[in-house]
Amino acid sequence: MNYEDRIYQWIEDDAERVRALSVAASLDLPDWCLAAGFVRNLVWDNIHGFASLTALNDIDLIYFDPKDSSEIRDWQLEQKLRSVLDVPWSVKNQARMHKRNDDKPYTSTSDAMSYWVEVETAVGAAMNHSGNIVIVSPFGLSPLFNFTITMNTKRPKFKDFNERITSKRWLEIWPRLVVIF
Repeated sequence: MNYEDRIYQWIEDDAERVRALSVAASLDLPDWCLAAGFVRNLVWDNIHGFASLTALNDIDLIYFDPKDSSEIRDWQLEQKLRSVLDVPWSVKNQARMHKRNDDKPYTSTSDAMSYWVEVETAVGAAMNHSGNIVIVSPFGLSPLFNFTITMNTKRPKFKDFNERITSKRWLEIWPRLVVIF
């Protein structure tokens, strides 16, 4: 079974993730996915052979819509999502995030993800109109399965990279991971 098929199966076996994808899909946002820990943690849990999955501390919904990139829209979307599924949603339109990150304007959700601090976090899942899961991964899926945490060469900021590893306790939770600079 290839990496993508494994991820499909793991998501399909997780009712919480399937429900989150379904709820997010109901918004019908352009170029969207549930990203970061939504897929990354699921893969790391499974390749570490954990009997149960680590809890999702938040669900990051990202999308790309240059027509309305206001922060208030994201807040309204978060409220709408919480009214259907009471979990800590974080919604961010990637059409404006280049400003916060001091990057050139992004062209898509995948392009925005390609600037994230670590490669393995830049993976997401969406659900298309047919109800099929779609994987978004600008760096491919191999890094996610290699037991690594890799600093992104597009964002070579050691301090930010190290702070994320420490604050998120990744090496404590998934002790087989190796840090790659």
